[in-house]
Amino acid sequence: MSVTEADIASIKAMRRRPGMPFKIGKIGHVVIHVNDLKRSAAFYTEVLGFQISDVYPDSMAPGGMVFMRCNADHHGVALVGGGQDKAPNVELNHIAFEVPTLDDVIRARDHLRRHGAVIDFEGRRRAGCQIAVEFRDPDGHRLEIYWGLDQVGSDGVVRPGNEWKGARSLDEAIADPVRGQDTTLQDKSLLGRR
Repeated sequence: MSVTEADIASIKAMRRRPGMPFKIGKIGHVVIHVNDLKRSAAFYTEVLGFQISDVYPDSMAPGGMVFMRCNADHHGVALVGGGQDKAPNVELNHIAFEVPTLDDVIRARDHLRRHGAVIDFEGRRRAGCQIAVEFRDPDGHRLEIYWGLDQVGSDGVVRPGNEWKGARSLDEAIADPVRGQDTTLQDKSLLGRR
């Protein structure tokens, strides 16, 4: 099914219904199936820096389960073992992790390269205008490490599409920032790394 301009307008007009009895505050956690629980736990801890909170044996969850955190929440990502094949990315498109500085995106990209991660994209996507590196975990799940996602104020106004600037490299994204995005690096020696 294609999305027409009329579809886009009607989708953009959708709003939270008045009187809803609850409001979701944030994405709590993501749970994904993996083929080799130990290999994937090593990738998420040793390469991405997550900390393990708890582990279930097969008797508690078929295939075992690892709960990992990147902040004070008990878990932000959990892995369930026993997957049968590479992730087809049919149901899950990707999981994104925010870092506090643009320098961290570059360091993350360099670190992922050193660890042989498959990098699919680096630079700036359009809507949201975050600067990111997109890559795969050992099971082929698509992941993103990003900085600088546009923030939407209480007025609900988002950056107009004519201000989006795609960039196909981190260097390009840094050299040509979008309005209001300060791409000054704290560590200038990070510029030009490929």
